[in-house]
Amino acid sequence: MDAARIRTPDQRIRVFVSSTLRELEPERRAVRAAIERLRLAPVMFELGARPHPPRALYRSYLEQSDIFVGIYWEKYGWVAPDEDISGLEDEYRLSTGLPSLIYIKQPAPGREARLDALLNDIRSDDRTSYKSFETPDELAELVADDITTLLAERFDAARAPHTSPSVKPTPGSPAIPAPYSALVGRQRERAMLTALLARSDVRIVTIVGPGGVGKSRLAIELATDAASAGREVAFAALEAVPAPDRVIAAIARALGVRDTGEGVLVEKVIEAVGDRDVLLVVDNMEHVLDAASTLARLVTDTPGIQLLVTSRSPLRVRAERVVELGPLELPDADAASAVAADSSAIELFVTRATAVHPGFRLTPENVGAVIALCRALDGMPLAIELAAARMRTLTPGQVLERLDSALQLLVSGGRDLPERQRAQSRTIQWSVDLLDPSARRALAVLSVFSGSFGLGPAESVLSATGVTDPLGALESLVDASLLGHLDQGTAGMFRMLMLVRAYAGGLLDDDLREQAVSAWISHYETRAHEAAVALRGPGQLDVLRELELEVENLAAVARSLIQRRELDAAADYAWALYLFLWVGGYLGVVHDWMAEVLRIAAAEGIVLRPRSRAVALYYVGAIGFWRDRHFDPTTALRESRDLFTAVGEPSGAALAGVSIGLGLLARAEGPDLTGATAELQRSLDGFGSVDDAWGQAMALVMLGRIAMAGGDVPEALARFEESLQLASAQGELLGMVIAQNHRGWARFLAGDVEGAHADFAMGLDRSLALGHDEGISYGLEGFVGLAALRGDARRAGLLLGAARELRIRKGIFNPAAFEYYMIPLAALREQGAGDVLDAATEEGRALTIPEALHHVRD
Repeated sequence: MDAARIRTPDQRIRVFVSSTLRELEPERRAVRAAIERLRLAPVMFELGARPHPPRALYRSYLEQSDIFVGIYWEKYGWVAPDEDISGLEDEYRLSTGLPSLIYIKQPAPGREARLDALLNDIRSDDRTSYKSFETPDELAELVADDITTLLAERFDAARAPHTSPSVKPTPGSPAIPAPYSALVGRQRERAMLTALLARSDVRIVTIVGPGGVGKSRLAIELATDAASAGREVAFAALEAVPAPDRVIAAIARALGVRDTGEGVLVEKVIEAVGDRDVLLVVDNMEHVLDAASTLARLVTDTPGIQLLVTSRSPLRVRAERVVELGPLELPDADAASAVAADSSAIELFVTRATAVHPGFRLTPENVGAVIALCRALDGMPLAIELAAARMRTLTPGQVLERLDSALQLLVSGGRDLPERQRAQSRTIQWSVDLLDPSARRALAVLSVFSGSFGLGPAESVLSATGVTDPLGALESLVDASLLGHLDQGTAGMFRMLMLVRAYAGGLLDDDLREQAVSAWISHYETRAHEAAVALRGPGQLDVLRELELEVENLAAVARSLIQRRELDAAADYAWALYLFLWVGGYLGVVHDWMAEVLRIAAAEGIVLRPRSRAVALYYVGAIGFWRDRHFDPTTALRESRDLFTAVGEPSGAALAGVSIGLGLLARAEGPDLTGATAELQRSLDGFGSVDDAWGQAMALVMLGRIAMAGGDVPEALARFEESLQLASAQGELLGMVIAQNHRGWARFLAGDVEGAHADFAMGLDRSLALGHDEGISYGLEGFVGLAALRGDARRAGLLLGAARELRIRKGIFNPAAFEYYMIPLAALREQGAGDVLDAATEEGRALTIPEALHHVRD
């Protein structure tokens, strides 16, 4: 595995796990969890697409993997009738070229002879590392340690410079969605669209077609193809976006640009993309078509970006090329089995039917019914999938008979809809009618969720709305293809197609809708308050990841509270999510929420509780300052501080005070050190009065910055060390990162270069674990200073370019800049190294984060 294959976090290193399935099931679960904790991607047979033959599946998986992990105990594995060796041995033989980690479970009194022979071969293979283990926990620890060591060695071995590709993945951006199933058919459309996307003069390609025709599925395939070919790809799913003005926020998130509240977001996106060659997929555009002008501006101002849009209607902008996606190919009504099997509609039906009923085959006896069924459904993929899901319990003829009856009953309704859409709607209704009452109620209730949702939230809301067996209902809906289920990390997530969600929402009467929405809001309110505590402790990283998976629902709950005019609850909810919104890069969003709360309260005469007004003023003031440098936040923040004080919430008052102090430090006319010191000392005392260690740590950092600015390095060092001790006692990673980065600079200025190096390295490692882009930038900038101090102009420039590019791409800027690395850089220029520094800085802009880390660790 050479340096060119070390990917950024959005294209994670893939670890193929080989073992017998049932024999080592606990071990497979443990290894999967260990791999995911390292933020790598486990590649495992049980996570795959069932319609594919097992041999084809694992061979394809191996071709796409970077590391091979083999786990063996007693069983050699099944040998297919037409094969000489088991799939287990075949996987090992095919892994040649990959770094291999082998683990052998002991004791193994019943080990089969053929497995013994394989293990002897493995032990004599110089390319493998093998160890024994006894328990799943021991195995998980070995795997985590060995992969970490392996990657470190590979980074160290990648010291020779190599040509970086012109297209760089975007760290931290959402991945291309995993499809529910393999794509069937669409070869012609796929080839046509691929050809269009290969043309530099084609800027916007829009796939149009009715709901359920497979636009999103085809877009996922095209995006995956482009990414596999080395192109930078971002995927913005708009399904849960409520209004056109929020489209740019979804696009920014897809591109990895943080909505921190600084500047105009669309301008940050344009600056972040620059002249990079990016394929941006914008999925489900039809309900926010008024945002077409935003897309047009992106292609106008960023010469390298290309948009692939899916929508039921065209954008109607000049740069657009429209490709209409129609139904799948259908055979003639009297086609023979072999001929029918070649049509994409029949292939899809058979593929999905086989997935739920492995013994299903297309035969001369059932081919007529299958053809009639697919023709009745007009070749629409969603409708075909829903019908095929019933093959678990019905024959094609029975499905056709029941569906045909349903079609006859419904044919008089919906005459104003096109036939294709009526076929979809009727098939959804037929599928819903076949559900038992509990599953039908569950489907209706789940329509209140927005985007993806986890098992816990689903069970909570279903239980609260009278569904007695939530898990059973969920399984029924997945079996009926009315609900999708995907593994994301260690969590299983559910998602409902837009067409199904719209139909399911129509099943809610007023009372059930209110019950469902109230239960949904209540669940996420509770989750937000639980997270507020957990985010300040050692579980911070896990909680951040869990909340990110549910971010669409977290945002939708806030909007719903505001729409319901539950303004106090909205403010309380936003305050509980403070740390998540900060670290996740959603402060621009919460600023808009709270500005709307204040606007509605003033316009409609709604009297906010003092605490709610304090929260809203805090967000509007603190974030508004970063958005507009000429905005004076102190009036709003002082009112916020006084309101928090009046309601007996010293921590809130102290946090407002920290923002006042920060605003005073970053004034355009120059810092007010005296005023800022007084505000921050007052905040430190306020946090201390209620033993708020997290708040004290933040205030101490700011006081240390003031001491640094005043030239009192020993005082600054003492403040930073105290902050680090408080954060470390809580196990709070973000606080530790902030304190260590600052202590690193204090040590740097005090002449303790080794201490500074240790702080910058630890802070950088923790920022990488958190996925905290600003912390990564600060860490790289620390190493800029260290390289410059050693007189290494080239290394300093490379790291400076990488750090600046990361800030641009992520939209993270710091008006109160902490740029002590500029001191040794100025010294380099005085020594005549300015040209080398500038050239290296420009070169560094093309580095990926792993490539930049190579220059840190060398």
